[in-house]
Amino acid sequence: MRIGIFNIALASAVFLLLAGCGGFWDIEERERWRAREEAQCLASGDVKRTPFIRPSRAISGPGICGIDHPFEVTALQGGQVAFSNSATMSCGHIRETEDWLSESVQPAAMAIFGSPVSEMKIAASYSCRGRNGAAKGPLSEHAFANALDISSFKLADGREITVEGGWGDIYEGAFLRNAHSGACERFSTVLGPEADRHHRDHFHLDLARHGRYGDHRVCQ
Repeated sequence: MRIGIFNIALASAVFLLLAGCGGFWDIEERERWRAREEAQCLASGDVKRTPFIRPSRAISGPGICGIDHPFEVTALQGGQVAFSNSATMSCGHIRETEDWLSESVQPAAMAIFGSPVSEMKIAASYSCRGRNGAAKGPLSEHAFANALDISSFKLADGREITVEGGWGDIYEGAFLRNAHSGACERFSTVLGPEADRHHRDHFHLDLARHGRYGDHRVCQ
């Protein structure tokens, strides 16, 4: 009887310890849909190796963090839109970001400013951490190279539009809102200045699966 009580107490202590260290990140299994979507994207040929998009080594851990086939990206649109710093991205995220730039960001920039976007400031890409940097709770999509944070856009004429500073401006705000709404059509999670205090200075774009069938979108 004493042994049984001891085992229960030990199990409870382990449970509390793990719960306090980040939501079982070390003992969960990575969701199967991630590998399936990676494989489908790679097989489609939509993302090709270029001087700006290079396949990188698999990232495994800590815990379930990581990605099997990451890419190191320094620019998109054939090099026309540079990144402020290299970003680690999934195949699917590269594909959606390319389309977002072509269909939403560049048309808005040309219509409002008469100059295309030539650079994006990357605030975050891959990072094994919880949502909003929390030490507990669910992992962020950043932990799977399935998210990108963008804090500003630089135009070819030299102007820079920051998410935090431009959101309330007439022209810059119109451009940013066009980019934001266009992102909501491509990504499953889009968070900006009106989402919460954590996103007042950047756009967060990810491809998380929301809902039972992964068909729900979050646009804030």
